[in-house]
Amino acid sequence: MKKLMLNIFEWLKQGEDVILASIIGDSGSAPRKAGARMAIKRDGGFTGTIGGGAVEYRVQQMAAESFKNKKSGIKYFTLSPNDRDDLGMICGGSVTVYIQYISSLDENARELFAFGANLFSKKTNSWLVTDIINETDWRMTILTADDIIGSPLPEDITKQVFAAKHSALFESSDRKYYSAPLTKAERVFIFGGGHISQELVPLLSHLGFNCFVFDNLPEFANRELFPSAQSVVLGDFDNFSASVDITERDFVVVMTRGHSFDLSVEAQALKLKPRYLGVIGSKTKIAATSKKLLGLGYSQDEIDRIHTPIGLAIKAITPAEIAVSIAAELIMIRAG
Repeated sequence: MKKLMLNIFEWLKQGEDVILASIIGDSGSAPRKAGARMAIKRDGGFTGTIGGGAVEYRVQQMAAESFKNKKSGIKYFTLSPNDRDDLGMICGGSVTVYIQYISSLDENARELFAFGANLFSKKTNSWLVTDIINETDWRMTILTADDIIGSPLPEDITKQVFAAKHSALFESSDRKYYSAPLTKAERVFIFGGGHISQELVPLLSHLGFNCFVFDNLPEFANRELFPSAQSVVLGDFDNFSASVDITERDFVVVMTRGHSFDLSVEAQALKLKPRYLGVIGSKTKIAATSKKLLGLGYSQDEIDRIHTPIGLAIKAITPAEIAVSIAAELIMIRAG
């Protein structure tokens, strides 16, 4: 999305009209799901993808027509063979694509895409909302917690957009809106700055997570070890809330140097009910830690919320491989 927003902004600034094609609905085994986008220039150049193959080729043909009539509209594609108007594909299902004509003369569009392109450096949650009713006079809005850029939205739509975790269609009065996340600012608090953390932080940062590394020793709470982290904190494992504020929206990864530190961080984190709590460890350590948590008054249901052993079971061995397994689990939870 960052590259797509930047390219659209640059093309509009250079006087190029643009077609933005967005999948706004899908069913079955479609190659790409709702939220996928591609932008197309008049000369056929494009960025992004909505799945390649026949759908993308047909959309590029339709874009040429949209450049001529300067209209936007919704197109439906069947991906099952032998259905009426099918594309000869065997994956099954269907996709709904909104083809949106954007004029380079539209100052509001240039302002909106300039704002959107700059959001990727600000580590914030934002949504791109499009009124998809009118074929010639579409309206688009970018929402963040602090800003509304573009066309005003009904209050009920704004509330629904903020509450939605994924792409969605909303209706209000006689209008229909398509909303999709533009930028995400999931925070991951990583306790322990050892070898696995040093592999994990750059990977998670590349995947769009904002990483906060916490350790009680200055040689591990070291910015030079974690240049891509949002923050590196030197603090007390036994009272981390004095240094960081973890909410129910956040991810917590625990892999300190010692079992006692892990237990202390787990016990504090359980009370905060983060979206994800993962702890590294062997089966023996997990059993011992669970017994101690029960002794501290935590229920089995609370303990069962902990993802341990941490990461997806991909038979990871090296720190880099373990980092991949943890990142994969966080991607799965984020998408859930």
